Amino acid sequence: MLRWYQAKLAKSPILTSSITSAVLFGSGDVLAQQAVDRRGLEKHEFARTGRMALYGGAVFGPVATKWFGILQRHVNLNSTLTTTLARVGCDQFLFAPVQLTAFLSSMAIMEGTSPLEKWHHSFLPAYKANCMVWPIVQSANFAFVPLELRVLTVNVVSLGE
Repeated sequence: MLRWYQAKLAKSPILTSSITSAVLFGSGDVLAQQAVDRRGLEKHEFARTGRMALYGGAVFGPVATKWFGILQRHVNLNSTLTTTLARVGCDQFLFAPVQLTAFLSSMAIMEGTSPLEKWHHSFLPAYKANCMVWPIVQSANFAFVPLELRVLTVNVVSLGE
């Protein structure tokens, strides 16, 4: 299964990462609504799940694929440790705030609410939570996971976040 997936990534990295992200963003929302919030099928917000899948496939998958490639090509220092730390720093202080802003804005637009209000209400708590989890995850991701599997890794970890 992994070889098949890697072959798909090698042939069409953006498309494969987009489909992966759409499926896992949608699955993560189903888990959040059913396993965490215990809404039950009759109270499940299917539109929310659709918005998450759309964002994952249309935005996160392609953007994260390109971002990880940029880091791989352009952030290379004297050792694996310093390279990993520099990539984590770039990811946390450049990519995360931009990606989080894009996510919050996209969700607000798809919900028919104000992107600015959503950002003011949600950005800081979400970014603080991000900083508690992702530096550790991305340290392992950048140090040990092959480039082509990094988007998948982030998506899988996000299921439990």
